[in-house]
Amino acid sequence: MFPTVSRVLDLEVVSRGLPEVVAGKEHLENPVRWVHVSELPDVAGMLQGGELILSTGIALPEHREGLARYVQELAEVGAAGLVIEFGRRYFDSLPRALVHAAEQRGLPLIVLRRELRFVAVTEAVHALVVNAQLEELRSSEEIHQTFNELAVEGAEPVEVVREVARMAGAPVVLENLSHQVLAYDTAGQNAQVVLAGWESRSRQVRPGGRTGHDPRSGWLVTAVGARGQDWGRLVLIGAPGSAREGAEPSQVSGRHTMLLERAAATLALNRLMVRDRESLERQTHRTLLSGILTHALTVSDVALRAAALGVPLEGRRLVGVVLRQRRGPLPAALEAQARLRDFTETAAAAVRERRLTALVGALDEDAVGLLVSLGPRDEEHAALDGFAAALRRLAAEHGEDAEPVVAVGSSVGSVRDARRTLLEATQVADAALHDAPGDAGRASYYRLPDVRLRGLLHLLREDARLQTYVERELGPLLSYDAEHGTQLIQMLRVYLEQGRNKSAAADAAHLSRPSFYDRLHKVERVLGVDLDQVESCLSLHVALLALDAVRR
Repeated sequence: MFPTVSRVLDLEVVSRGLPEVVAGKEHLENPVRWVHVSELPDVAGMLQGGELILSTGIALPEHREGLARYVQELAEVGAAGLVIEFGRRYFDSLPRALVHAAEQRGLPLIVLRRELRFVAVTEAVHALVVNAQLEELRSSEEIHQTFNELAVEGAEPVEVVREVARMAGAPVVLENLSHQVLAYDTAGQNAQVVLAGWESRSRQVRPGGRTGHDPRSGWLVTAVGARGQDWGRLVLIGAPGSAREGAEPSQVSGRHTMLLERAAATLALNRLMVRDRESLERQTHRTLLSGILTHALTVSDVALRAAALGVPLEGRRLVGVVLRQRRGPLPAALEAQARLRDFTETAAAAVRERRLTALVGALDEDAVGLLVSLGPRDEEHAALDGFAAALRRLAAEHGEDAEPVVAVGSSVGSVRDARRTLLEATQVADAALHDAPGDAGRASYYRLPDVRLRGLLHLLREDARLQTYVERELGPLLSYDAEHGTQLIQMLRVYLEQGRNKSAAADAAHLSRPSFYDRLHKVERVLGVDLDQVESCLSLHVALLALDAVRR
């Protein structure tokens, strides 16, 4: 930044002249772009703005009108200030008309009570100016290099925002057009204070142009978008030393303006480059859901960020929901990502259609998670049933899996317990994934009681005792199939799933009855069991269900 008038007056070479500010004290933070020595009364025509004028006053007008016009012209051209040395024209005081005009125009007016070598002043100030220009060049290069790297790396919005906050030393917020917070970095300040009442505060800040400074709030704001389609705003909140009351954006801070605009360009470019990826809203929701499940975010952080997104969690009933598509992942990774992205957006559309409040985001490569926030008047079953119906209809319309698994956890009453309901929903989804779609008699979504024994075995799938039980019951048969290339384990499964009805099982296995019976006898010999005994069949059926859980 250029030195200010105040900084120039503090220089040793200037202080020798015993400077005294006689007018415009409120404007001593005017930046000094250059020092100009002149005695001409019409010097304003040679200036470009930001100059500090040094003069002895020897050629200034005699009359009041001329002095007022002289000050007016300097103020209009944007001069940083006027310094007059006593000893040539004036000795103890300046004309009242000159002082009054400077005060009225907000032009700093300084007298030097002791004679100075003006050339020494210009050399000292110009050295500061040149150093400031070099620093500005270095800063510009740093900003250019930093955001080039972020653009090349396809950095997430939170990374870009974090870098802006670091370089500006002030809080930065990225919001969408609905004034909901997508990403933020408080630069060490209290997040509760920075984001408190964000939407209402943000709506009051409407600077003109794509980039503008709002002097009332101290915000520097720039639009984010490309190709004529803006999708958000990037806000720098009260950067240190970046603003003077009523200053224009160009005067606020060239560095901060450049920093904010360069970051906005990077955000817009990265969004264009990742059109096949999830939207910023989904990314933000996914980060929150992941933070809940992994304990990466504190309870207060989750509540604060969710509220800033328009999803209040405190004082509400929270229900975890996990969605899985029944069909397996596609061979091509990019196609699988696109399918998951589309499925996530379909879930978000169903939430909007049912006017629910929820976080919606991908949990892993083939699951979508929701944390539904219900108010005191919302009926839980009606809300979830309506959502499930809307999801299936929209999925069918979009050519997606029309019968996705909708698994629901138990409702909880605090953000602290949100992880529990999401984990339960995940377990239910995994257990229900291989149920036949459209089973008669069940609701449009699964809960833990609906998956019954299969759900219990899924919860115990990592227990060594369950794995030992599977090996004890089915190990010999699995080894026999592996050694002989047979499918006796499948014959046993068909027999048990058909309720031990051998004729129905033979038909289901597409085998003649004698062939199927022969295979059942082999199963009995290998396992050393009697398949006519109910308890043996029950034990084997549980082992088969446990085998499925362990393999998944």
